[in-house]
Amino acid sequence: MSAAQPYAPDPSKGVMIVDWPLFGELARALAVRIAREWTPELVVGIATAGVVPGAAVAAMLNLRFHSMLVSRRDGGARVRETPAVFGAVPADVRGKRVLIVDETCESGQTLRLAIAAIGNAGALEVRTAVSFKTGSFVPDYFALATQSMIVLPWDREILIDGELRPNPKYAGLLSND
Repeated sequence: MSAAQPYAPDPSKGVMIVDWPLFGELARALAVRIAREWTPELVVGIATAGVVPGAAVAAMLNLRFHSMLVSRRDGGARVRETPAVFGAVPADVRGKRVLIVDETCESGQTLRLAIAAIGNAGALEVRTAVSFKTGSFVPDYFALATQSMIVLPWDREILIDGELRPNPKYAGLLSND
């Protein structure tokens, strides 16, 4: 994706439309797997889309939750080639076992940046979890591996002129277009 190009979904490998019940089951499975294998002390969700699964996993693990912004967007409409950390890492990570949660990972660029930032802020140990592993990067934990383009329930519809409507970035991909 070039820095000047807007987000353009690639449905060539299929489209997986995730509804709220499926999202809930995947978050539950992710939380159970993490709890069986590791004991984090704090969950950090990658804003924006990783905040929803991160908060759900944190609630199920009965842990405090923070978010941090790692994005390809610079606060406006401009899209960057590589993601960047915007804002401060939560200070609570110092000396803690931290679980970073995002919605998907493909190349791992976002997660690698978050791992480095949280490690540099003094975290004792950092592991990663995603709802969907969609590419070659392997996080510590994931709920589902797929190469399909993911349409998340909180992104499928957006407010346009005061009404919920199909998100234009998924034009032609959703059954209610």
